[in-house]
Amino acid sequence: QVQLVESGGGLVQAVGSLRLSCAASGSTFSSNAMGWYRQSPGKQREWVAAITNGGRTNYADYVKSRFTISRDNAKNTVYLQMSGLKPEDTAVYYCNIDGPDFLEYDYWGQGTQVTVSS
Repeated sequence: QVQLVESGGGLVQAVGSLRLSCAASGSTFSSNAMGWYRQSPGKQREWVAAITNGGRTNYADYVKSRFTISRDNAKNTVYLQMSGLKPEDTAVYYCNIDGPDFLEYDYWGQGTQVTVSS
């Protein structure tokens, strides 16, 4: 069974930093590119960043140069280092398999809340 456990969120002031972690079950993690997603109240869930098994990364324009995604294959964990945070980054952050049809995924972890104050 798929398991995704996100952690590391919190309340931070603008331009501050946070590091999110996501522990994934082995079958999910080892064979897939992984992504971070976020959802703000009243808005659709959106893709933030992704990383392949080999470490190739890709970012949404609105986080590029501020966020860094990484993974530790030995620990089945994917990370999101966030810096230069803005109030508009406030959202619940989730990890999952990277894919263009993520809005149709039927399993998500509980997510981790990130709140950025101005």
